[in-house]
Amino acid sequence: MAPTFKIPQSVLVVIHTPGLEVLLIRRADATDFWQSVTGSKDSPDESYAQTAVREVLEETGIDCAPGSELADALLDWQLENVYEIYPRWRHRYAPGVIHNTEHLFGLRLPEVRAVRLSPREHTAAQWLPYQQAASACFSPSNAEAILMLPRFTPPGASL
Repeated sequence: MAPTFKIPQSVLVVIHTPGLEVLLIRRADATDFWQSVTGSKDSPDESYAQTAVREVLEETGIDCAPGSELADALLDWQLENVYEIYPRWRHRYAPGVIHNTEHLFGLRLPEVRAVRLSPREHTAAQWLPYQQAASACFSPSNAEAILMLPRFTPPGASL
């Protein structure tokens, strides 16, 4: 059986409240790495929006699928990052693949809520004010996305 490699196209979903509190989750395979929800496409024809919905549900238990209570809360930021895959994770990709394209989303929850983590992927969760959350992220692209959050906050939302 041929090895199955990750597709170098992923999503980053910044989950936040109107007051700009941001959910960070700690990776199980790198316990000093805090991040937003991330994940690769399962197949080349899976849309970024489908990937975002799937990853949010898998990693936090939050349902934002079409038809759900939070379906309208998932916002495609229409932004992408292309970055070099960390050497420690390149073995997950086909030989020679060293870059990933990451598509950005925000998911605005009405308030802070408990999440259900997938223990094989994440070991802890915390809600932080957005600037503290950005400082806590190991990934520069994740920190940058969190710092852009005020730009995507609807008028009238509390800061």
